[in-house]
Amino acid sequence: MADQPVRVGFVGAGGIARERHLPGLKKISGVELVIVANRRRETAAKIAEEYGFSHVSDQWRDVVARTDVDAVFIAAPPYLHKDATLAALAAGKHVFCQARMARDYAEAREMYEAARRSSLVTMICPPPHAMRGDYLMKKLIGDGYLGDLREVHVHAMADTFADASKPLHWRQDGFISGYNTLNVGMLVEVLHRWVGHFRQVSAQVAYHVPRRRKEGSVQEVPVDVADSLGIVGTLRNGGLAVFHFSGVAYHGGENRIELYGSQGTLIYYISSHRILGARAGERELQPIEIPPDLVREWRAEADFVDAIRTGSPVSPDFEEGLQYIAFTEAVYRSARTGKAIALPLE
Repeated sequence: MADQPVRVGFVGAGGIARERHLPGLKKISGVELVIVANRRRETAAKIAEEYGFSHVSDQWRDVVARTDVDAVFIAAPPYLHKDATLAALAAGKHVFCQARMARDYAEAREMYEAARRSSLVTMICPPPHAMRGDYLMKKLIGDGYLGDLREVHVHAMADTFADASKPLHWRQDGFISGYNTLNVGMLVEVLHRWVGHFRQVSAQVAYHVPRRRKEGSVQEVPVDVADSLGIVGTLRNGGLAVFHFSGVAYHGGENRIELYGSQGTLIYYISSHRILGARAGERELQPIEIPPDLVREWRAEADFVDAIRTGSPVSPDFEEGLQYIAFTEAVYRSARTGKAIALPLE
């Protein structure tokens, strides 16, 4: 039913919850915000007052335990994703899990298997990266613009962690983030949609600032998550992919995905959503406009609620999440062993 009430609880309510999920849910008729749990109760109380939650807690299990909650948004960092997901599914609640899906492949696999055993809706938050032109890129590739895909180049350089004096960020803490690094998983998820999956990964990683002080302390601790990654991957369709990710590069230029085929080239600039393309024989790349009817808008919250109400499919689902987590872990396995890692991991 289109107007079926959907009662929602939040486990965590960080930046993306306030920026996207909560405003998105507030626009949907029949959605009731029941409870929000944060580590600090006073923070939860502020969010509840701003967005209209009826209850607050500093214990995430209170969200899962409520009989008046139909669906749980897990917007906490990755270390909590598996436990909260499994508990919510066991309690008969639909799950929307913030990206990245889990800390590692084993956790993601447990979540995926639990979702397969359930009839409940399970969805991963999609990356906004390259979203606006997603439908057009898939259409161009599907219509043969590139011909046979030969090369994929991904350039993703930022200076997020370039300042060595800054304290350890939670995204650099292996206990909290696991193998998730920079925007590796997000851009691999995009590539999975556009050009398919990988059959092998080789990688090198670098820790340019191997130790940082803890927040609010002078004590230094090891940095678990790499600052830079060089990755070579072979696609199942035979194409070769080369990735360069860095979080310590000043003036790295706009991140982009470059696709080179036997009949043409497509380049997607991720922040500006500019697309350039040229076919074999054309002299230079030209802008390709995204037609209004092919613009992919952000509607993750609406898709999730629609799936609960009507049974419509969601994307990304837990299987898609498992695929990019496998790639991310394969990167570290390769860097650690010096060997190419075959995919899928099992």
